[in-house]
Parts: sequence; structure tokens; C-alpha cells
Amino acid sequence: MNVEASLGSDGRDASRQLDTPIRRDGKAGFQGKLVVVKIGTSSLTDETGAIQPASIKKLCAEVAAARAAGDRVVVVTSGAIAAGLPILGMGGARPTDMGLLQAVAAVGQAHLVGFYNEALADYGLISGQALLTPGDFVSRQQYLHARQTLRILLDLGVVPIVNENDAIADDEIRFGDNDRLAAIVSHLVGADLLVILTDTPGLLTADPRIDREASLIEEVVEVDHDLEAIAGSAGTDRGSGGMASKLAAARMAAWSGVRTVIAAAARPNVLIDAIAGQPGVGTTFVARTSRLPARKLWIAFAVGASGSVTVDDGAKDALVGRGGSLLLAGVLDVVGDFGAGEAVELTGLDGVAFAKGLARQPAWRVRTLAGRRSSDLPSDLPAEVVHRDDMVIL
Repeated sequence: MNVEASLGSDGRDASRQLDTPIRRDGKAGFQGKLVVVKIGTSSLTDETGAIQPASIKKLCAEVAAARAAGDRVVVVTSGAIAAGLPILGMGGARPTDMGLLQAVAAVGQAHLVGFYNEALADYGLISGQALLTPGDFVSRQQYLHARQTLRILLDLGVVPIVNENDAIADDEIRFGDNDRLAAIVSHLVGADLLVILTDTPGLLTADPRIDREASLIEEVVEVDHDLEAIAGSAGTDRGSGGMASKLAAARMAAWSGVRTVIAAAARPNVLIDAIAGQPGVGTTFVARTSRLPARKLWIAFAVGASGSVTVDDGAKDALVGRGGSLLLAGVLDVVGDFGAGEAVELTGLDGVAFAKGLARQPAWRVRTLAGRRSSDLPSDLPAEVVHRDDMVIL
């Protein structure tokens, strides 16, 4: 059945119902905030990779406090693989074999969620596990199903515990880190705030392991190349992300219209202070006023580019200024061996990428027919290289 055309039990269009904001207990007039909080592996485990129950209890206590204040919280948690390693007696370096990592994740995930269940139960709260993959966001039907599940969990008063489904995720098609997953979940549920908890106070002016004078950047209006340059890489062997991935997630959330705070998980009342907008709680990223659709958010930030296409000034003006599609006539050069449906960056004569989209034709054909006008093409060949519906202007 086509979900977008299906009807709900009351006869109304189900997809339209799912496009309405998620409200607590399904009631209009809810005044609290909908918050997504993500906590990383390094904040949940010790140096051996073993789960620290105290860290989960601290987070759950703050989730309970937020709930008591009338807010709703979705938790995105890392730690499944790191938790599974010591249980299986596999201490030391993180394995690189994908099949082995997936098996470890299957063991660790059950152990991880058990801690959340126990900690939330102390406050009379129930958790609900939701394991997601990129396919749940690429497919419109799966997107609606995932959104409906989270909506119902929240309506039931449940605290959703979200993680990537590492046990089955394809190495070529996966989020790779839960920072990006948290940003996309924030878009999915229409969150007011994304809080990314880590082992640093926030985004600093330099790597504190190198520069002792590094200071906290309290507010970011726009993520630029200078910020990306100081973001660095993963700080521990147990996590898959790092400040760079958190910065990318904050940018994704900002483009979704979601305010983001990166802060230290160990900071007392960090979640409550972040919700309240307390100054100095971490680094706050200002949300954009316009909200990028989910599919274009995915294209812009979550799909790796398989190549690039250089276009002339006329084509660039048409794409940026008039919202047109990229035609073969405007193509000057092609780099890479991408196939139809794969992501490509669009660059101008200056070599700077200004857009990203999904190619409708393979690289070899675009390279062969570059510069051809639509009237000169065989009738059975499309003139579009990237359609405007599959393109995001960066």
C-alpha cells in the first residue's frame, strides 16, 4: 500500500496526519519543548569500553526533570559496540571487521538499553527502543513509518531510545556516527532543540590537548570553513565521531530550523540548562528561519558525493538565482565515475562547490554529452543532469 495515499481509521489522509506537529498526549496547545538529546560513547563508557551506570543514571535523571517540567525528550544514544566488547571479552582496540562489529553491536545494544530501562524506571518512566538505518529516511514510506512510531511513543509518555541499527547496517549505507543520526531525528520529529552531549565543554577555539589557552565558543550563527578547520577529529578510540561530526550535525539541525547545543555530558544539570537557554552551558548554534525538507537535508549532509560536475556561469546563475535544473548544455567538466542516482557536487569556474544533488545520468554519459543543447540530443535521452527537486544550494 502506498502510505502517502492511505487513509487513517477516521478516513483522513494518514500522511497529512503525520505532517502535523508531534504533541504530547496527542493534544493541541502543548507549551513545552520537544528535545532530542544525544550522548556519545566516550561519555557513557570507561577506558575499557564498559558502560558506566552512573553516566546513564545522570542523563536519565535530567530527562525525568525535563519531563516533569512539561518537556518531551527523545534520547539518541551511542555505546552499543563499545558496550559489547568487554562483555565478549574483547578488550583493547576496536575491531575493523564489519561482520564482527555487527555481532558485537547486537550483544552490546541489549546490554545498553537494559541500563536505560532500569534508570528511567526509578522515575516511573518507560523507555522504547527504536533502531534506525539511513533507509528509514531516504524512503518516504519508511520516513513516515519512523515518524509515526516516535510520535506514538511520545503520545504514550514513553522516552524513545534511538540508536543506529549497527547489527544490520550496511557499511556502504550507514550514518557512521550518531551525531548525524540525532540531527536527522530532530528533523523527523520537528524538535525545538538538539542537545549533543560529549566529553568537552563545547566547541573550543583550538584543540585543548594542544592549546591550553583554548576557550569556549558560546554561539555560532553560521558554520564556516574556519570552524570546520578547528573541529579536529575523534578524541577516543571508543567513539566513531568527534567534534567534526558534531559540527556537521549542528549544521544539519540548523538547516532544519532546530537550535543546537553542544555541551559536556558531565556538567551538572546540562540538559535542563540547555533547554532553558542558560548562557555558557556549551556552544549554541542558531537555527535558520527556513526549514530544509528531509530529503534535501539528507542529500546535502548525509550522502557522500561520488564525483563533481563543473558548470559555466550561466548554468550557475540559473541554478542559484532561478531554481532551475542542471542541463547538459551547462556542463564544462566531470570528475569521478558516479552512476545515476548517486550524489554529486556542482562547482563553478572557481572550483568551489555551490550545490549538491543526485545525478540522473551516469558520469560517462554526462562527460560524453557535456555542452550539448537539449535540441541536439536524441529524443530518448534526458537533458537534465541534476533535477532541481534532487538538488540543494549550499
